Amino acid sequence: MSFFARFAQNRGALVGLVILALIIVMAILAPLLFPESPWRMVQRPFLPPLAQDGFILGTDTMGRNVAAGLMHGAWVSLLIGLVSTSVALLIGVPMGAIAGYYGGLIDDVLMRFTEFFQTIPNFALAIVLVAIMQPSVTSVVLAIALVSWPPVARLVRAEFMSLRHREYVEAARLVGQTNTTIILKQILPNTLSPIIVLASLMVATAILLESGLSFLGLGDPNVMSWGYMIGAARTVIRQAWWLSFFPGVAILLTVLALNLVGEGLDDALNPKLSRER
Repeated sequence: MSFFARFAQNRGALVGLVILALIIVMAILAPLLFPESPWRMVQRPFLPPLAQDGFILGTDTMGRNVAAGLMHGAWVSLLIGLVSTSVALLIGVPMGAIAGYYGGLIDDVLMRFTEFFQTIPNFALAIVLVAIMQPSVTSVVLAIALVSWPPVARLVRAEFMSLRHREYVEAARLVGQTNTTIILKQILPNTLSPIIVLASLMVATAILLESGLSFLGLGDPNVMSWGYMIGAARTVIRQAWWLSFFPGVAILLTVLALNLVGEGLDDALNPKLSRER
């Protein structure tokens, strides 16, 4: 059975994939449907949803179009989630691969360094890092990446430790392949399955972290994000429920979709484990 057939067997994963596709389309269409800046005041403040044509989701405390902010925020959230996860993988995969392959003193040093980052709560460390670097998209991406790579390193290390003494690895050593070649061409391709699954879940976590930072006012002040929209509406939640409701639902659906897709990838890439469950 092919990968796509196994993935399609998980109905939840298909639902998640559809939701994720709709959010991506929303992000792509944002500049076309709302070419003006989402920060622009276009109507009176606190306009309820569907109260006037062209403002399907109403307006916020400053008279800005909530629908425009929601669609432009989709691009920001997805971009930060994907880029920060990619940076975390670039840090964690080599670290875990080197520690798991060589073992011994190298493993001890790298794992103690990894544990240092794990002793500090992720969100608290991200707040400190963004505050030090000044709030911006770049600082948020770097902060999220720096708190997200340790689980990747530990996963890759465990996979390398279980694979480094396999027959095909020993055969590669006997024919004279270098350690770098063995790591990159023999072992790493066989660890991609759990890394891909973990990466899909890390994107969801990154979106939540970015939303939390923006809620606290530590996001980029020049870009609209879902977390900022919720944070800006927290003082008027009883007066204007829609200002925090719609971006909150957007975050919920995005994270749920990514988790469902991650489960589907796990089932498709690890069919034996799926049958055991």
